[in-house]
Amino acid sequence: MNTFEMIYHVVRSIPRGKVASYGQVAQLVGNKRLSRVVGYALHVNPDPDNIPCYRVVNRFGEVSGAFAFGGENVQRELLERDGIEFDENGRVKKEFFITVS
Repeated sequence: MNTFEMIYHVVRSIPRGKVASYGQVAQLVGNKRLSRVVGYALHVNPDPDNIPCYRVVNRFGEVSGAFAFGGENVQRELLERDGIEFDENGRVKKEFFITVS
């Protein structure tokens, strides 16, 4: 399995109602230094219907201004449909992040 395939596998495993940061996905792939690679892999996501890249946000809980599948408003709408809540600053509330050990 190559790096992108591992990233897509991890992203597929993020449950509805949860998000992960790029760094968390990188850590789960096995290299916490791959955050930017995670971002690039999601930007070229070959199957957005089955790889829910919208569930990945930055470490502050902010949606991507360059969300490749419709922009940041679409990403926020998709997250809200999943039950994700945002704080008064427009960031995903901490309790919606997955836990990575």
